[in-house]
Amino acid sequence: MPATKLKKYLDENQIKYVSIIHSPAYTAQEVAQSAHLPGREMAKTVIVKIDGQMAMVVLPATRKVVLQELREMVGADTVRLASEDEFKAAFPDCDTGAMPPFGNLYGMEVYVAPSLAEDEEIAFNAGSHSELIKLAYKDFERLVKPRVLSFST
Repeated sequence: MPATKLKKYLDENQIKYVSIIHSPAYTAQEVAQSAHLPGREMAKTVIVKIDGQMAMVVLPATRKVVLQELREMVGADTVRLASEDEFKAAFPDCDTGAMPPFGNLYGMEVYVAPSLAEDEEIAFNAGSHSELIKLAYKDFERLVKPRVLSFST
């Protein structure tokens, strides 16, 4: 059960959330469709390397990361997408590509797009390609303490 670690963490912090089981889907847009959510409300987690350190960027399923903007915003020399081979070992309890945006559980900095920070709720993969979690953005923000930056188009 990939979501076990995340659900335990949410329960320990007395966070109200909804778990939604859906048919297997592999892109954030497919997950949103499968779970009957608008793509802009579905958050996708993208793993990047910032000056050699892995970090999470979290943005709506309908948006794309602009690496140059992220590099400028964080004042880094280099920012690039991490390959699956580089990051899959960091998420032993997750299906590859279905990591929840809780970098604090995996020792990573988290950057979130402003449009997600404006939403009342956030929905995201729960560590598998067939389950997502939906919770209040303010609870996500309180637990994860992400940096809100403009890095998407």
